[in-house]
Amino acid sequence: MNWTAFIVFLILFLFVTGLGFWAARWKKGDLNLLSEWGLAGRGFGTVITWFLLGGDLYTAYTFIAVPALVFGSGAMGFYAMPYTIVAYPFVFMAMPRLWSVAKKHGYVTAADFVKGRYNSSSLALVIALTGILATMPYIALQLAGMQAVLSAMGIGGEFPLIIAFLILAVYTYTSGLRAPAAIAVVKDVLIYVTVIAAVVIIPAKLGGWGHIFHAAATALPLRKPAPGALILGPKAYTAFTTLALGSAFALFLYPHSVTGVLSSSSRQVIKRNAALLPAYSFVLGLIALLGYMAIAAGLHPKTPTLAVPLLFLKEFPSWFVGVAFAAIAIGALVPAAIMSIAAANLFTRNVYREYIRPHCTDRQESRVAKLTSLVVKLGALIFIVFLPNTFIINFQLLGGVWILQTLPAVVFGLYTRWFRGAALFVGWLSGMGVGTYMAIAQSFKSSIFPVDLFGVTVSAYAAVWALAVNLIVAVVLTLILRAVSQGETADLTSPADYEATSAGV
Repeated sequence: MNWTAFIVFLILFLFVTGLGFWAARWKKGDLNLLSEWGLAGRGFGTVITWFLLGGDLYTAYTFIAVPALVFGSGAMGFYAMPYTIVAYPFVFMAMPRLWSVAKKHGYVTAADFVKGRYNSSSLALVIALTGILATMPYIALQLAGMQAVLSAMGIGGEFPLIIAFLILAVYTYTSGLRAPAAIAVVKDVLIYVTVIAAVVIIPAKLGGWGHIFHAAATALPLRKPAPGALILGPKAYTAFTTLALGSAFALFLYPHSVTGVLSSSSRQVIKRNAALLPAYSFVLGLIALLGYMAIAAGLHPKTPTLAVPLLFLKEFPSWFVGVAFAAIAIGALVPAAIMSIAAANLFTRNVYREYIRPHCTDRQESRVAKLTSLVVKLGALIFIVFLPNTFIINFQLLGGVWILQTLPAVVFGLYTRWFRGAALFVGWLSGMGVGTYMAIAQSFKSSIFPVDLFGVTVSAYAAVWALAVNLIVAVVLTLILRAVSQGETADLTSPADYEATSAGV
């Protein structure tokens, strides 16, 4: 038991816990309304939105998994760099349109928008269920990141994780989205301090960057069962590119990302953040380099996910290990809270209110959302306690494949009503089937799937292959339905709803 690290960790953890409960009184609003509890009254400005989205997207699992991938495979792990950069121009163009139409019609989820755009409850339902399904293992992985740092400090068993879960559940229930927004500020400050210290101190102790890269170049080709590489080889170009592009377009389709966007106070806040958020991409690059540092430090963890915790334990004094581990653990709490709120919003709006109790009051709707957020976190905890981490990672791999299949209905719908709802439904079903098959065919060992095209084998991200099938089916079926004048439904939105004037900003 590393008592010094644990005490520092505990002090910081208790501080953010108190901050989570205090957040119920921050930016006061009626938390018995879903728009207040689940979207904080759509009132966050540029600074808070920046911290919220940063805390939402750059998670504990990012801090653990990206360097772990670099530690195990080398250059391929850096796909996270271009994908987070490519994502923000997409956000700049598309998300202000989603914000405007959502503000105009009171939409809380992407599925709300799909229902209004295509007047299709069935399409909205599958978009909502896809979001919930993709989010559950994502929350579990945040708890896995927290479990990794607890284990590294010598805290074994599941009890500490259960306590942390209960605290997270209670302040999320009471404070809603305000809690992770407030905590995100502390989380990001701790992560910046930790990363800057790591890239300054650790290389100096290991003999400089030249030695670190030399050690990585020597060790990576010897990795088993799959050799790694310091420099990406030509055969990996397609895989790297499609992995980056597919991940970029999937990033803001996740329910927690949509929730962060819709909680903004204006279109301009979203645009400013699309310009400012690449600062996190710079930090992400530094985080990825921790994988090479772990190689140079001579670490041989049982699993690559322990590379960063063991590196900090070896290279930092115990008190700073407590700070670093607190940054990772708090980096789990923030996205886990937002993800559970986003999943609760989807269930309440697009399942409960649509199919179970259509005439529920606003207070009843909010109460169901709060209870659902508890159930979602409990499900994630059960994943962690009873299933091996590899099983959770497999589901997260599928989550990325699945969520990308919502792109035609959500993103294309922001610009055109050309597609028919029935065609998008069948396209979604086709993409889900193909993507799931590819993941199973690879035994969940890789997200890259090889396909023979005209005698040439092309290896690409399974989600992109599935999206291609999705789009082909949706386009062909739309052409057929339009030719026979079938499948047309009323559009409950108007072109003006997507512009700044419709929301008064």
